[in-house]
Amino acid sequence: MRFLMIGAGGIGAYYAARLRAAGHDLTLTARGEHLRALNENGLKVQHPEFQFDQPVTALDHATLIKTLSADQFDLIIISLKSGATHALLTELGAWLGGSDTPVLSLQNGVDNETQIAVQIGDNRTVGGLAVRIGGHIIEPGIVEAKGPAQVVMGAWPNANSTPELQSHLQPLVDAFNTAGIPTTLSDDIQYQLWRKLLINNGVNPLSALTMLDTRALTQHPAYGKAVYRMMEETALAAEADGISLSKTDVDEMYNLICNFDAIKTSMLVDKEKGRPLELEEICGAVLRRCAALGKEAPTTELIQALLKQDINT
Repeated sequence: MRFLMIGAGGIGAYYAARLRAAGHDLTLTARGEHLRALNENGLKVQHPEFQFDQPVTALDHATLIKTLSADQFDLIIISLKSGATHALLTELGAWLGGSDTPVLSLQNGVDNETQIAVQIGDNRTVGGLAVRIGGHIIEPGIVEAKGPAQVVMGAWPNANSTPELQSHLQPLVDAFNTAGIPTTLSDDIQYQLWRKLLINNGVNPLSALTMLDTRALTQHPAYGKAVYRMMEETALAAEADGISLSKTDVDEMYNLICNFDAIKTSMLVDKEKGRPLELEEICGAVLRRCAALGKEAPTTELIQALLKQDINT
């Protein structure tokens, strides 16, 4: 198959390397020094169970538009920071629109698929999430990743709404699994995205504030309680989207992150590198929905406010 990975950061580059190692045709997009290193030296991925060091095809977006068409790919995958989704769709919207190729979002948050669907329609929008993976660019062209690196995907917003798209996804799921990416097909991807936001809102902001990895955070007697409270607040927010997250959902995801490998969250890495944080896409998504429901999310509100103050001082 032929895949396009828009965004060759830690997560996108790892999955791209897996697909390329399995013999699929893979094109990456990147920019700056990372793009230059990919073209000159290839992509190097370091994972406890997978090593990759091969030449790759890497382009900037302008070259992508000029030289390739979206319908040349079997799947287009977006693996960018959620804050970049609007700009990406502005830049590539017309290019994406001239095709029937499905577009899979592998991004944090619960708002990316909505934006993508406005641009290209529900019938091409595939929701997705990367589960139990930590991945970062450690220097241009070199990515370090850890974790089982699972993927869940499904027709947006669920299989009942877009059954034809859902039926076409199984070959893609099979290709991912054969490439060593444990992948499942969900009939209700919006529910799965909200379950992941339980973890993202629970640990990402607090890890950036405390500069602690997930293991240190969840094992701390006070911070661990704050993580759980922020997950509870995320479950409340989900009701605004018609998604019901039970105490069982919260407990399952809390236990998952407590027992997962000690990793630096993406927000912690962004904080260390002085990059913009996905606050509006994670904390903001919870706070906006709780406000619309007339509910309080005091711990999420506090952590977001402290992070914003920390960034601005």
